[in-house]
Order: sequence, then C-alpha cells, then structure tokens
Amino acid sequence: MRDRAGMFMVLGAAVLWGTTGTARALAPGDASPLAVGAVRIAIGGLALVALALARGTLARPAWPFAATLVAAAGVAAYQLAFFAGVARAGVAAGTIVAIGSAPVFAGLLGAALLGERPAGRWYAATALAVAGVALLGLPRGGLAVDALGLVLPLAAGAAYAVYATASKALLASHDGVAVAAAAFGGGALLLVPILVTSDLAWVATPTGAAVALELGLLATAAAYVLFTAGLARLPVSYAATLSLAEPVTAAALGTLVLREAVTPAGAIGALAVASALALLAVRPRS
Repeated sequence: MRDRAGMFMVLGAAVLWGTTGTARALAPGDASPLAVGAVRIAIGGLALVALALARGTLARPAWPFAATLVAAAGVAAYQLAFFAGVARAGVAAGTIVAIGSAPVFAGLLGAALLGERPAGRWYAATALAVAGVALLGLPRGGLAVDALGLVLPLAAGAAYAVYATASKALLASHDGVAVAAAAFGGGALLLVPILVTSDLAWVATPTGAAVALELGLLATAAAYVLFTAGLARLPVSYAATLSLAEPVTAAALGTLVLREAVTPAGAIGALAVASALALLAVRPRS
C-alpha cells in the first residue's frame, strides 16, 4: 500500500500539472511564454519556501550543496528549454518530445546514479505511455517537425529527469516539502533575470492574476508537494512514467474548457496512456 499511495500522489501531481496548458491559454495575450514560466516558478517557489519555514524543516539538517544546486538548476532549465522548444518546434512536437522523453532519461539516471533497476513491467508501460502521448499530441493533418528545434524539448525532458533524480537523493535526509522548497526556491532565484527583464503588466489584470496564482499555487506548489511525497515512495523511473497522466488531463481540459476537437488518434492515445498507468498500478513494486 505504501507504493500505491505514492502512485496516487504522483498521479494527483500530474493532474494538477495538466491544468498548465489551459491556464496558459486563458492568460492575457501580452503574457510571453518565458514570463509566464518565470512567474509560475517565482510564486510556487515562494509558497513552498513559506510552507517549509512554517513546518521548520527547511533549515535542518544541512543541505548537500551539489544535489540541491542540481535540483534547482533542473527546475530552471526545464522552464527555459520547454518554452523555448515549444516556440521553435511547435506546441505539439515540443510537448510530445519533452514529456515523452522524460521517463526514458529518468530511467537511465535512476539506474546510473541511484542503482534503481526497473522491473520489466515498467519498460512495457513506458513504451505504451510514450506512444500514447505521441498520438495524443498529433494534430489534424500530421505533425510538422523542426528537427533542430527538437533538441530543446529533449533538453527539457532531460532537465526534468535531472530534477527528479536530484530530488530523490535529497529525500534521503529531508522531507518532501523541504526538498520541493529548496528546488523551486533555488530555481526561482536562477530565473530572476527573466523576471526583471520581462513585461509583467499582465499579472496586474484580474485574469492575469488568477492565471498566475493557479499556475504558482496549484500547478506548482501543491503539485510538487504531492510529487516529492510520491517520489519518496517510488523509484524515479516509475514516478516519471506516472507523470505522463499530465497530457491526458491537458487534453481533457482542452476539450471541456477550450472546446478543442478530439481526434481519433487522440482518443486512442489517451486510452494507451491510461492503460499504461493501469499496468503500473496493478501490482505495485514493494
């Protein structure tokens, strides 16, 4: 049951992450992607730091400098690489490559640095889920790919895996809230140059403020509290694969809220991802 609880925590985090695309679509038109990402991390990081301070877990024990810096750098790098990659390769291609590659990178890093050895079930579930994500993101008329632009989404997937692996190492000596606070507080500091050079007037509007708070408090702070709590109970590779519930949530919200059409390929992709997640959950690894 310990692993099953961790799975539900990671799935809860993925559902909250899945609200990001809809919130971004509802943001004011003058909000640049990089500014939205930086504001999201700033609000989320501040909320996580405040929560960790209130719990008294942020200052003790001493933080391993290297792992903490790597986790913060992974958070910052993901934001920059993902939004820049989407701008270059397109939303569909950029999202597919970034989200789909993250579990592969996480599996490799978990095996190389943490000694994790995923069971055969993980390989089958991950392959099925990645294929489902590809179908889910396939627009009508096919997918136009900027080959050079795919390097940035790949870097985003790798950055996510780096963050998750470093966080897993930090969880050996710190609780999940403190680890999330250190990673996102540090990531927010690294993104200060983006904040100070961006036009943030959109945040002062009612719609902009609502979007910023949803992205910062729900899609970041609450989501990563759940994710780190689940990560403490699961191998990095399993957590990364379970997080592929994010695009399914995003697609559902796109249909319900943004009135986006559902393609047959998208429906099959969503079913494939759901089947992959069920495959992992049938017999949780103890």
